[in-house]
Amino acid sequence: MKRISLLFFVKRAKKTIHGTAPIYVRITIANSRIELSAKKSVDLNKWNPIAQKVIGSTEEVKRINAYLKMLEQNIYEVHQQLVQEGKAITTEEVKSRLTGKKETFRSLIDIFKEHNQQVKALVGQEFAKGTLERYETSLKHTINFLKWKYQKTDIDIQAINHEFITSYDFYLRSVRRCANNSTVKYIKNFKKVIRICIANGWLLRVSLKFLDPKKH
Repeated sequence: MKRISLLFFVKRAKKTIHGTAPIYVRITIANSRIELSAKKSVDLNKWNPIAQKVIGSTEEVKRINAYLKMLEQNIYEVHQQLVQEGKAITTEEVKSRLTGKKETFRSLIDIFKEHNQQVKALVGQEFAKGTLERYETSLKHTINFLKWKYQKTDIDIQAINHEFITSYDFYLRSVRRCANNSTVKYIKNFKKVIRICIANGWLLRVSLKFLDPKKH
């Protein structure tokens, strides 16, 4: 299970002429993080960065601290819901549930299949038949990997990160017993699909260096 960590802080860069600044919460899951506005502002002199709360005993201070505590609980509850539902635990999914703005689910396997269909249509023109066969084999390995690692037949592309790639590489080398050259080719094929996702703006947080065959 991916651990989640929270940090409440004030954005000093957005300090007003009245000496107040907005409170934000930074949500970190694995190597991904997002920052959300807590929709509260505070006097910079009254913010305790270590305790992550407002200093004082006035009713207004108590209301803000109680609100931050409630927001913290809501975030942890969303995280627990994702765990129980077996969904991809990503910062984007947590954000969408907190804000009520559901992100569009984009299927890795559907994107891979669509890519292969396009290659198939261009066999004899831009691609050789052997190229299509390699992509089809790569797709089968990806589907089997998802079943092996996640007990799923598909996955949201937002769940693809460094851990996903290294596990996929391990699967190819150990479970499938692929030779080094074959593993590099399958990772390269997978890399093209990820590039499509990034080019379309569907995936922003995957560093392509994790997919560099030369790293393996």
